[in-house]
Amino acid sequence: MSIFAVNNLNMNTFSMSQVEVLTGIKSHTLRMWERRYSFLKPQRTQTNIRYYSDAELRRLINISILINNGYKISKIDKLSEHELHTIVIELNSHSSSKFDDDINRLSLCMIEMNEDSFSAIFQRHVNRHGLLSTVMNLIYPFLGHAGILWIANKTIPAQEHFMSNLIRQKIVSAIDMIPLVKIDAKNIIMFLPENESHEIALLLANYIAKDLGFKVMYLGQNVPVENIVDVNKIVKADLFLTMFMTPIGNKFKSSFEGVLGNFDTPLFVAGMYDVSESPDNFKHIATPEILFEELKKLRDS
Repeated sequence: MSIFAVNNLNMNTFSMSQVEVLTGIKSHTLRMWERRYSFLKPQRTQTNIRYYSDAELRRLINISILINNGYKISKIDKLSEHELHTIVIELNSHSSSKFDDDINRLSLCMIEMNEDSFSAIFQRHVNRHGLLSTVMNLIYPFLGHAGILWIANKTIPAQEHFMSNLIRQKIVSAIDMIPLVKIDAKNIIMFLPENESHEIALLLANYIAKDLGFKVMYLGQNVPVENIVDVNKIVKADLFLTMFMTPIGNKFKSSFEGVLGNFDTPLFVAGMYDVSESPDNFKHIATPEILFEELKKLRDS
């Protein structure tokens, strides 16, 4: 049986709005299908609100994959469950497999905590598109879906942590494969400030910088800003790089800029940080692609 075959899950239910977000199928389309076809028969609460089972969600995810690949819903309606899965698995192995399709598959990997399926999907995209494109076009959108699932209380934090750690392992492994840089390479100090623990984006920045030939002092999560001053005395950084994945208060922002704003060294900051009134050495980096271009400029300067 394919590693992408879906196992039985504990019974959960999903509202129409949750199904719409997770499958990309609009609610009015779901209602129309319910009237016209036999494959979709959601249950209703005592107050007549539709809800969908795990099995229906999985089927709808598979249906969305078929529709994305040109299948007509009238034809899909005539497929047995086995035929539906067989076609989806065949599409999965096709060279034109789409990012959106595998974002949906990764949601199922997380719910099932299925490492084999995750690894196969991830590696296939890396082989075809490279790590940077895979993380930008597959992993980041998937993490958005993971957040939606968690907010909806459809996954437990352990499931999200399971997937986050798998992603982390893949990026760390790719970093380890990069050859050692030249002795005279420019230095970057990378860190997440205090109370920041979402490390995947910073690891991606580490990969980009090392692949471009920089020497990276990677300090990781929850680093007090005063420590950056001490580390800089040792390595004499050409660049500081940090990220804020959660909103920060004005008091912390003032303290943070009071320390790092006194350096001539440029500081790239990504995420939820407004640099409009920050010191001149602060520069906001909106995307990994922008980071890539800015690092190339710094390397070649």
